[in-house]
Amino acid sequence: MIAVVVVRGGQLPSGGDEAVAECGGRVVLVGSGTAAAAMSLAGIAHHATTVEFAEFHPGAWASALAPMLQHEAAVVLPGSPDGRDLAPRLAALLHRPLYAGAISISPDRVELTRRGGTEIHQTHPGPEFIATLQPGVRGVAASPHASAPDIVAATPIHLPRQVQRDATVLAVLPPDPATIDLAEAPRIIGGGAGLDAPDRIEQLVRIGDALGASMGATRVVTDRGWVPHERQIGTTGVVVDPELYLAFGVSGAVQHTSGLGDPVHIISVNTDGHCPMMQLADLAIVSDANETLDHLARLLDGAR
Repeated sequence: MIAVVVVRGGQLPSGGDEAVAECGGRVVLVGSGTAAAAMSLAGIAHHATTVEFAEFHPGAWASALAPMLQHEAAVVLPGSPDGRDLAPRLAALLHRPLYAGAISISPDRVELTRRGGTEIHQTHPGPEFIATLQPGVRGVAASPHASAPDIVAATPIHLPRQVQRDATVLAVLPPDPATIDLAEAPRIIGGGAGLDAPDRIEQLVRIGDALGASMGATRVVTDRGWVPHERQIGTTGVVVDPELYLAFGVSGAVQHTSGLGDPVHIISVNTDGHCPMMQLADLAIVSDANETLDHLARLLDGAR
């Protein structure tokens, strides 16, 4: 098996490292800054082929990549937005079935999640197929002392001048913290059972906008009907992996913390200084989350 991962500006998408690990460390990195992305896969990839392209044109890219991949039995892409765009086009050009939304992939078995994650379907694919792997379901443990992969730059590939049914990129907008998929968010501000009113969610959104953070919540908050399910963090919601997680009134139930990934920094505000979330935090503030939010909002308003 081999992974195909779309890279933008040297950054791997969510789930990119997991797709590489699922394929045993073999990967084709396509896009911009692919050499830098390959170096970030030290301890995960052992062989990386880099293909430099500029703007993302999935139809043209698929036409260019198909000849490279025709002898690969199984091709795996992360279920990121770019991966989901590219995968069906590769499947059509290579005349292979596409198994989308997989949680486990091997040459003779693919497990697929269906009905919003409530069902797992097991299938036995033929000898050749394309699949997308759901980000956040596998996890990756890379050795900190592992060497960088062998990197081979592919012979320059010329994109076809015209491809039917391809998208035209009008502009690439910066991510909006209010609407970005939580699984992709680098900063998250989360609220838990300690919040005292539904108005606190709007306050979290405003503070998050000032800090460049997306709003998330625990299951208790979603069960109250204050936020939609797609903003729920945890094993029964969205599995995330932010650089910074700000937790207000979050006790840290195992279903929540298991879906947090491995944040670089955690700041937790809670009246219970011994709850699990406070034990995980780099900075634990023993205080009422609601009063702290009010004070933080005033500080940010003054800074603006």
